[in-house]
This record gives sequence, structure tokens and C-alpha cells, in this order.
Amino acid sequence: MLRMYSLMLALALGLSGCASWFEDDSPPPHVSLVKVEVVRAKLLEQKFKLYFRVDNRDDADLTVRGLIYKVTLGDFVLTEGESNEWLTVPPRSHKFFRVSVRTNLWPQIRDVVQMLKNPDRPVPYRLDGELKTGLFIGYDVQVNHNGEIIPGDFIPERHR
Repeated sequence: MLRMYSLMLALALGLSGCASWFEDDSPPPHVSLVKVEVVRAKLLEQKFKLYFRVDNRDDADLTVRGLIYKVTLGDFVLTEGESNEWLTVPPRSHKFFRVSVRTNLWPQIRDVVQMLKNPDRPVPYRLDGELKTGLFIGYDVQVNHNGEIIPGDFIPERHR
């Protein structure tokens, strides 16, 4: 009977250590929106390319399997969706990836016009979502980032 208790105690202590095998104390990657490129703007449909930067703050390669995102400019949602682009970010480095999106900003046209009245004024944005990482065992990293973009930097006519 004593052997049985000893075996159960050893098994319980051994299994409690298994949880630490899967814990990851590495710093999470950082994702930010670095550019919004207007591809085409019609009255009821706009096409953009969003450029995201993924910073790997770890000492090992980071495999990215995609990004679920919601981008808010000022007070309105610019777009939300999911990208399934795969990429590998080397240790202590960064990579960029591009997402093509379609949206209809007609309901927010007044906000957009106000934003473009002064194209040199920074516009606050918020990026929320999940970065899907991991090769064999998936690990989703919550993305919550606030930043600013300057609309004038992305208007082609201003750069001529």
C-alpha cells in the first residue's frame, strides 16, 4: 500500500512539471500598422493595401501563420478581416507583410473628409486582433496597438 502511495505521489509531482514544458517565457512579438496605401477609391468601394510590421523580440525564429485584424482610424472602423499569409521572422528582427482589403467608407465620408482636410495632421489608429504563430503547436498572440499615421504621406499627388 505504501508503494502505491509513493508511486502516485511521484507521478503527481512528475506530471506537475510537464506544464512547465509548454510555458513560453519569451517576449511576445509586436505588430504595428506602418502604411495604408490607397489602391482605388470609388464612391461605394475603396481598395487599400495595409502594411504590417511584425517584430520578433525573441532569440529564435518566429513562424507567423496569419493575422486576424481590426483597424480603427480615429473613431471609425476602416476594415477588419483575416490574413493567412505565412512568414518566418528571424530572431531579434522584423518583417513586413501586406494585406489587400476592400471597404465602403460612404457611411463615414464626413469623418474621412475631415481627416483629409489637414493631411499633415497625424491620425490615431488602433489595431486589435490575434497574430497566429507557431509551426506545429499554434500559439495566438493578442494584438492591441495604438499608433498614428499621417494621411499626407500616402497621397500620391503630394509627392510629385
